[in-house]
Amino acid sequence: MGDEEKKTPTSLETSMENGREEKTTSDDEPEVKYGGIKAMPFVIGNETFEKLGTVGSLTNLVVYLTTVFNMKGVTATTFLNVFSGTTNLAPLLGAYLTDTYFGRYKTLGFASISSFLGMVALMLTAAIPTLHPPECAPGGACAGPTTWQIAFLLSAFAFLVIGAGGIRPCNLAFGADQFNPNTESGKRGINSFFNWYYFTFTFAVMVSVTGIVYVQSNISWPIGFGIPAFLMLLSCVMFFVGTRIYVIVKPEGSPISSVVHVIVAATKKRGLKLPENSTVSLFSDVPAKSINSKLPRTEQFRYLDKAAIITDGDQINLDGSATNPSKLCSIQQVEEVKCLLRIIPIWSTSILYHIPLIQQQTYAVFQALQMDRRLGTSFEVPAATYVIFTMITLTIWIPLYDRIIVPFLQRLTGKEGGLTLLQRMGIGMVLAMLCTIVSGVVEGNRRHIALTRPTLGITSKGGAISSMSAMWLIPQLSLSGLSEGFNYIAQIEFYYKQFPENMRSIAGSSFFAGVAISNYLSGFLVSMVQRITSGSKSGDWLDDDLNKGKLDCFYYAIVGLGILNFGYFLLCAKWYRYKDGDNSTVEMAAKGPQKHIV
Repeated sequence: MGDEEKKTPTSLETSMENGREEKTTSDDEPEVKYGGIKAMPFVIGNETFEKLGTVGSLTNLVVYLTTVFNMKGVTATTFLNVFSGTTNLAPLLGAYLTDTYFGRYKTLGFASISSFLGMVALMLTAAIPTLHPPECAPGGACAGPTTWQIAFLLSAFAFLVIGAGGIRPCNLAFGADQFNPNTESGKRGINSFFNWYYFTFTFAVMVSVTGIVYVQSNISWPIGFGIPAFLMLLSCVMFFVGTRIYVIVKPEGSPISSVVHVIVAATKKRGLKLPENSTVSLFSDVPAKSINSKLPRTEQFRYLDKAAIITDGDQINLDGSATNPSKLCSIQQVEEVKCLLRIIPIWSTSILYHIPLIQQQTYAVFQALQMDRRLGTSFEVPAATYVIFTMITLTIWIPLYDRIIVPFLQRLTGKEGGLTLLQRMGIGMVLAMLCTIVSGVVEGNRRHIALTRPTLGITSKGGAISSMSAMWLIPQLSLSGLSEGFNYIAQIEFYYKQFPENMRSIAGSSFFAGVAISNYLSGFLVSMVQRITSGSKSGDWLDDDLNKGKLDCFYYAIVGLGILNFGYFLLCAKWYRYKDGDNSTVEMAAKGPQKHIV
């Protein structure tokens, strides 16, 4: 080695000593003044109005596209699946840009304005006659939208996608930033914020699928879209008014770079053999300011451990870190990458899981349009309003589960929470399959009644309205809500706990990424089923007139995919190792090492 190299310590002992010295001096940083409760009216106000605006704009879109833009049912469904997929995929990019460049405050501010502009543009498509096709003539053909009308509609959706890409990965984390996580009052404040967050979400959905949807369907589409746009404007105002109170955390750089370094280092050292006593021999530096919890070494993906082998050519800085992170990584970094690799198979099972629930947002609405929606003699419930039964079920189930069922299960199983996260996810998958089976049975009966008994009239698309009450949709929508209560909440908690702490923006985006791919796959399935069955002797399963189609067969096909996916999930769950696991443990303990799922 040259003179310069001799000055650089290379021993692990020196690395650990310097690491300890850094920790003792880290207390000299300026104290952060947390806004805490004072910031909550602005943060919660922003959250509430944002959700009211967003949910109010998107809940009834399938009806808007088929009745105002004169799209066919399959076209509108595919259109919305692609839009929903892009909306849910955008948070991944938003999380990366937030962590690397902009920080949560700037991202939320920009995204809120973008959402507002998207809602204004959507309102204009309904308010200005030249921005949507003319109404269908009675008994005549309907004129479809022009290229320019579609282009303007897409511009509205583009603004909404940008807004979702910034808001979804940041809103929860930004609210939690306002509390000191190192104090008991701060921890209670964070828990309180999460409770209020989910309450405002439920409140927004209920208001949207009742009041706003009613205005859109029965009074005026321009006013119905104008209300969400105004609420989104209030959301922007509330957010910026609280600027002086907020704790604004600066971006620390993307954690993805650490993942790349581990893969590159392990590839460069692929020819080396791991030492016998690898626990002591591998590079084990942990940065003093790291927010990540220390992870025990695991035996899975042992190939990646080679990234932590110290060779003669590796140099270590005075603070204990590697001089070249692409050649030498700590075993802590390696284990963090292993966490990601273990999560991916579990995450992939969510893709097919979401598909049955996506149908409840589109084809359940089409079912309602051709069912008896009358309450009394004069009031007719808007078709999209029936989705509220999903949220009502979820609202009733969560406190019932938390206050009564969890304590009982804890006494029965001896586990914190009663059930492990993966067990709750599995139960949610089973309920999703039951939901789809019930949907098929209800649709078969609805079509039979429409074809064999007197009907109540004709829809705008020419389909006869069955005399079967739309209240028969409640069982499938309730099962959908129960499925979400188990799987959705468990999924989000699973990603939050199993991702390394510095990847929580990405963790928050992982759920939406799964929904995104599900939407794309759902759109593909709808298009393929329609293409295959439209020329068959049995007829188009997804005909615009459900009485001519076989929507129930489509539901049963989705159940088949769900059964295959559930089997794959069981294999992944058996193989999975929890982040703080102990390899000798068979199931996740209440407050100790975590390992297998049973």
